[in-house]
Amino acid sequence: MDDKELQNLVEKISLHEFGKPFRHIATFNSKLRTTGGRYLLQSHNIQINKKYLEQLGRQELEGIIKHELCHYHLHLEGKGYQHRDRDFRDLLTKVNAPRFCSMLPERKEQKRSQKVLIYRCTDCQLVYQRKRAINTSKYVCGKCRGKLKFIKELTNS
Repeated sequence: MDDKELQNLVEKISLHEFGKPFRHIATFNSKLRTTGGRYLLQSHNIQINKKYLEQLGRQELEGIIKHELCHYHLHLEGKGYQHRDRDFRDLLTKVNAPRFCSMLPERKEQKRSQKVLIYRCTDCQLVYQRKRAINTSKYVCGKCRGKLKFIKELTNS
């Protein structure tokens, strides 16, 4: 699927699900990493992450398009278009759009193989689990201000 086909699909979904035309531009954006799509407030354009189509299929893509069209139509009508707004949540339910997109399989794999660093206070023996390394010469225990010592690194595989 290319940008032209995406534009046609967005226009079709907008008319069919919302009963309103989509009068702006929908494109694929390869720089999107952690989200399925993005509605741009200034230009009213919609950008979609192509990886969701490639890895999760057309049904997931259509769900993302519906979600972004909810932002689009509510913003143009001057209603609550943000995730926390009641108007937004009601419209998502009405058009059967997901509130959040699924996690990409490649992101699940990254999350599964993350490391966990274990530190222990030398005074009170409190154990700290961290994803990022702690500078033990700079930071101390939050409970007793004792010295922290690196114990081991665990990998979730």
